[in-house]
Amino acid sequence: MAIMILRGPHLASHTFNSELLRNLQQLAREAGRIVEVCACTGLREFIAGLRMARAQAPEFMLLDPGEIAREALNHPEAGLHDALDGLTAPYIEVHEDSDTAMGPGPYQRGAPLATIIINGDLSTSYRIALGIALRQLRTLPC
Repeated sequence: MAIMILRGPHLASHTFNSELLRNLQQLAREAGRIVEVCACTGLREFIAGLRMARAQAPEFMLLDPGEIAREALNHPEAGLHDALDGLTAPYIEVHEDSDTAMGPGPYQRGAPLATIIINGDLSTSYRIALGIALRQLRTLPC
């Protein structure tokens, strides 16, 4: 019954504030779901979070790579695409601007259901992504 948000590092001016978190949690509660957030400080921790998610088996994931997108492109050996392919839950990428998008990858099994980019407005990106996730989950029992 959980939707996991996995967040990479962001510039200080682009924070995931408590008001946004409360809003997302309220929207999820109204739909009979909960939101869990895992914040990561770098690429390795983000990849570890993806692998951890496989074991925790959330129903849905919102992935916000933040500033790691460029690092992941420069270091494909780090295993980001393999970790994404290992996810069992559907996911949506959430971005504040197109510079942080992970871009197409050599996905073997699963690409994102959607990629949401609202330039300059991360809060709206999250609200749209959560709305899509909740609509997708409506057909599943709580």
